[in-house]
Amino acid sequence: MKNVALITGGANGIGFEFAKIAFRDGYDLALIDINKDGLEARKNELAELGNGAINCLAINLADNDAARQIFDWLTEEDLIVSILFNNAGFGNFGYFKETCWEKDEAMLKVHMLTTTHLTKLLLPGMLSRKSGRILNNASVAAFVPGPLMSTYHASKAYLLSFTQSLANELKGTGLSATVLCPGMTKTGFAKANGNDDPNIKFNIATPETVALFAYQAMMRGKSVAVPGFFNKLSAFLPRLLSRDRVTRMVGNIQRKNHAKRTDGALEPRHMQYATQPGTQPLPIREASDSST
Repeated sequence: MKNVALITGGANGIGFEFAKIAFRDGYDLALIDINKDGLEARKNELAELGNGAINCLAINLADNDAARQIFDWLTEEDLIVSILFNNAGFGNFGYFKETCWEKDEAMLKVHMLTTTHLTKLLLPGMLSRKSGRILNNASVAAFVPGPLMSTYHASKAYLLSFTQSLANELKGTGLSATVLCPGMTKTGFAKANGNDDPNIKFNIATPETVALFAYQAMMRGKSVAVPGFFNKLSAFLPRLLSRDRVTRMVGNIQRKNHAKRTDGALEPRHMQYATQPGTQPLPIREASDSST
C-alpha cells in the first residue's frame, strides 16, 4: 500500500501546494476541507499530475468530533497516513471585546483542539511503523502577542509550543514534528478580513515557495521552519526587545489596518470557517487558506 499524505485545508493556498508537492513525490493524498466543490476541483487538477489515489473528505474542522470523523474515514478507506499536514486555520480580526465569540471558538477548535486530537489519533500508528512526519502550520504570529488578533496569535503560540515539545518526545522514534511559521503569504487571508490593503506590503511570499520551504524542512526533520529573512527577524525580535514593546509595535500596525477595513462592519457576517495562518485579518468565510 502506498504512503498517504493527509492535508487539512487542502482545497486552496498553501494546503493545495502541499498536496501538489506530496503527490509529485509519490504519495497518495487524503485532502480535507470544508469546501466540497473546491476539493473536487483540486482533485481534478491533481489527477493531471500523476496516477496516484486522491481521496477527499468535506468536513468542518470546527466540529467537536471532527478529528474522530477523519480518523474513522481513514480507517474505512484503509488509508495509512505517513505525513500529516495540519494546515487548516483562519483568523479573527478586531478588538477582543467586539469580535464574535462563535468565530473565536471555531478558530480555537480548528487551530488547537482538532489539530491536537488528530495528531493524537494518528501518532500510535506512526510509532508502530517507526515512520512518520507531522507538520503543523502556525505563523510568525506565534512568536509575539497580537493586539486586535489576540486569540489568533495565542492559538499559533500554542501550535509552536506543542510542536516543539512533540518533536523532542519523538527523537529516536523514526518520526519527526515540524512547525511552519510563515509570514504574509499571497492567499485570501487579508482580504477576507476586510483589509485587502495592509500597511505592510513587502515580504509577501507565494504559497508555492512557502510550501516547498516547509516540505523540505519537514523532510530534514527540522522542528521549526521560518521562511524568509524578515520573518526570521520578526521571530527573533522578542529576544532583542521587551515583549511589552513588541506588543505595542504590533498593536500600532493592527490599529492602522483596522482603520482601513473595507467590509464595513465589526460584527462578522454569518460564515463558516476558512483555513490557514497569518498576521493579517480573516473572517470565517468558506475559503481555504490564510496567510500570516
